[in-house]
Amino acid sequence: MTALVVIPTHQEAQNIAAVLSAVRDHAKGIHVLVIDDASTDGTGDIARSFNTADFNVTVIERPTKNGLGDAYRYGFQYALDKGYEVVAEMDADLSHDPRVLPELVAIASMGIDLAIGSRYVPGGRIEGWPKNRLRLSRWGNRYVALMLGLAINDATAGFRAFRTDTVRRNALTTTKSDGYTFQIETTYRLVRSNARIVEVPIIFRERVAGSSKMSKAIIREALLNVTRWGLKDIFSGKRKPVYSTENS
Repeated sequence: MTALVVIPTHQEAQNIAAVLSAVRDHAKGIHVLVIDDASTDGTGDIARSFNTADFNVTVIERPTKNGLGDAYRYGFQYALDKGYEVVAEMDADLSHDPRVLPELVAIASMGIDLAIGSRYVPGGRIEGWPKNRLRLSRWGNRYVALMLGLAINDATAGFRAFRTDTVRRNALTTTKSDGYTFQIETTYRLVRSNARIVEVPIIFRERVAGSSKMSKAIIREALLNVTRWGLKDIFSGKRKPVYSTENS
């Protein structure tokens, strides 16, 4: 089984060394692709210094900030081109515990189309978020479930692992969303194709260094796209029954 974890970055010099150190120590054998968009703080150089004979780290530096979705589409295509069997997503700010990465990859390698590190299944939780952000995330996921008919507890989660044949079969490199809407769009496509999805409980911790990339534009994109997709399904008669996920 060959696996690649894609880590998008922008101005993450304060975090990237700790993230890569943890992946090296706890997820042995998993290759890393860092996609750095227009960082001026040396993020790319720090990441590149981790590439050694026993730890495969590739760094792609792009001159403009193209968004989370675009970075993951690039990473998915890279994984397909290089023949990886599993491709994973992980944030660069230590919000996602790299020690869980092997579990997500292992689940995907056993035939599950998508393994989601979920904050909202029993055993999962968020630490360090203010109440207003926690409320926004919870209600956002409920709105996604309502509009799209998805029984996914954490459709916006960014810690996940896909089988690459699932990525290819569902043309996930042709998605259009940026920001965290990308996570919703990929989940939506997989649910509509009757893919097998497992949610694994994780503890999500707020970053302690650097700045969040969340913005009003990202929230607006998610609200508009989810509403548009949901109404289109309802009025076209294509709305499917709610999909039931499996919990690890």
